Amino acid sequence: MVIDFHTHVFPDELAPKAMKALTEEIDNIYPPVSDGTVGGLLKNMDGWGIDISVIQPVVTKQSQMKKANEFAASVQSDRIISFGGIYPHTDDYKRDIDFVAGLGLKGLKFHAEYQDFILDGERMLKIYDYALGKGLILLHHAGYDPAFKPPFKSSPQMFLNVAKAMRGGVMIAAHLGGHAQWDEVETVLAGSGLYLDTSMGFEYFPRDQFLRILDKHGADKILFASDAPWSSAGTEIGHLRALPLPAETVDAILGGNARRILGMDCPS
Repeated sequence: MVIDFHTHVFPDELAPKAMKALTEEIDNIYPPVSDGTVGGLLKNMDGWGIDISVIQPVVTKQSQMKKANEFAASVQSDRIISFGGIYPHTDDYKRDIDFVAGLGLKGLKFHAEYQDFILDGERMLKIYDYALGKGLILLHHAGYDPAFKPPFKSSPQMFLNVAKAMRGGVMIAAHLGGHAQWDEVETVLAGSGLYLDTSMGFEYFPRDQFLRILDKHGADKILFASDAPWSSAGTEIGHLRALPLPAETVDAILGGNARRILGMDCPS
């Protein structure tokens, strides 16, 4: 089974406007591979042999919270798993996290740049702790984002600080722990208890450095991801399969690890 752990979609009626705005915001440096709809994602999944995709919404205003999560819940199927999102500056994060959990969503997506927070800030640690206590998985954007200028609000050291403060649960740092911060990932974050996803991805981080990070961090904590529609999962899978890795390691990264943390291997 192949699971793409990091994808984005929008409601059909909003997708054209959202895709145009986001593409222009990053000067089209990541040409989209679909139209940003669930239908477009499923079409690519069929073409690339992906069994399940995990949707990761980013809530940038409190007014978006309810509708964004209800949409995420509404598109879940045998091939789509949805995370939810909260606005970190909400006046009641416990209420909002309870709402997400009540919809049956598997986790929360955070983006420190778009949501304007410091990754390891004291209030954020309280939010993470409460969400993890509800059994939610947390997935964070990590590192460089072309829509923003440095210094960025996340770093491998900040992720390590969060990892040390956690009292259980699963947190994932996208983009192999920090897009364009892989030297620091290798020296600081690799070997920690956090999971890393491979989004944006094998076309960017150095091949040999990925193998060193994989060896130090452990293949059991690496999740295949694309960040669709901003990267081609088909191309990413091809790069991964071309690496000198045992078949069982590739299978774990492509889906086995995701199945485990999503509870898909547990008896019903």
